[in-house]
Amino acid sequence: MKKIPAKKQKILIASDHAGFDLKAFLSVELTKIGFEIEDLGCSSAEKSVDYPDYAQKLSKKITTKNNLKGILVCGSGIGISIAANRNKHIRAALCHNVKSAKLSRAHNDANVICLGARLLKNTTALSMVKAFFSTEFEGARHATRVAKLSK
Repeated sequence: MKKIPAKKQKILIASDHAGFDLKAFLSVELTKIGFEIEDLGCSSAEKSVDYPDYAQKLSKKITTKNNLKGILVCGSGIGISIAANRNKHIRAALCHNVKSAKLSRAHNDANVICLGARLLKNTTALSMVKAFFSTEFEGARHATRVAKLSK
């Protein structure tokens, strides 16, 4: 795995109530290793909220020009990934392990990693996120395929 870039990389992060604890854990751990985290909510695990609202909030902040990337978390990761992928510039990948996180970046140029808080241990999720943000898009034959996703 490539090392995470030394320069401070900004990451957007959001979750629903089911993903709140994992989001909080990831925010703390990623800050410790030098990432700049912009937390877009939610603010509690106690009050039920709708994951599409947080997927939309994060997705609106990512454009082709700013090259930002993000993390979305809900209970399974499924709903929040579906919601995020309804936005034109988003390539949200629901990942289940380090390999899927790496491949989502290398082959699909994913700009958002989606995680299921009820399915992952915190340490596994952290390893996945580190892999996601340290893997570069390979381009070449994959670039043509990725371009078709925005049509």
